[in-house]
Amino acid sequence: MARQSLSRALVTASWLAEAVRAGQVGAGLRVLDASWYPPKERNARQEFKERHIPGASFFDIEECRDKSSPYDFMLPSESHFADYVGGLGVSNDTHVVVYDGDEVGTFYAPRAWWMFRAFGHKEVSVLNGGFKNWVKEGHPVTAEVTQPTPAVFKARLNRALVKTFEEMVQNVSSLNFQVVDSRPEGRFRGTELDQGLESGHIPGAVNIPFHSFLSETGHEKSIEEIQEIFREKKVDLSKPLTATCRKGVTACQIALAAFLCGKRDVAVYDGSWSEWFHRAPPHYKVSELKRSKA
Repeated sequence: MARQSLSRALVTASWLAEAVRAGQVGAGLRVLDASWYPPKERNARQEFKERHIPGASFFDIEECRDKSSPYDFMLPSESHFADYVGGLGVSNDTHVVVYDGDEVGTFYAPRAWWMFRAFGHKEVSVLNGGFKNWVKEGHPVTAEVTQPTPAVFKARLNRALVKTFEEMVQNVSSLNFQVVDSRPEGRFRGTELDQGLESGHIPGAVNIPFHSFLSETGHEKSIEEIQEIFREKKVDLSKPLTATCRKGVTACQIALAAFLCGKRDVAVYDGSWSEWFHRAPPHYKVSELKRSKA
């Protein structure tokens, strides 16, 4: 049964529950909780210890990142990623299902999904609707923490799925690829602070807040609805596309949404606004607030 979903970016709670009941969580199928919350709001690791999907392991985004970078959650090195996910029992032959416990349904899971894809792993899926819908549908949870048998994972970064600051600067004039920003409209426009930073956006970027792709229940909208969202924003999925946000997290929702429509090559600007704000020249930071003050 597990083989049926290997090429799918999404799996349903009922599909995963059946796999759990059948005892299929193991070397061939690993479930990872990729939750992260602001420290003063919730404790993701503690919540995992108290309640999670049976057989799941905790994917700590604080650990699986480039700790030498001044920017949050930048991709780790190939060796760091390989060692980390290998320790979670993930090999290159493992089907990985990621989820998180955010109230919107899915928040950090697409980041983990994209990280696996960026490092060459194709058999990775997001649990549609996230943990909140898993619980709502009455599927089992546990406080028992399993210790997966370590595996060997060989990572190879697909640089086509990652954009650097230099590439983003060059694109402002060359327009080699479209840029979609997944932050809330106020932060994109520059009318509200972006987690303490002055806000605004990269010249030429289009704004599609990530929650646009989620239904009221927290599930991904239908492919037809997602395609219409892109069309309304005049984003051409037949052409190169890069996603950005505050720190490279919700940008991955753009990549996931496009993937569901058949576009599998969306790149993510890993540094996103966190890096752009600190490194880009002033005239490369578009803000309505600045214009109104002028």
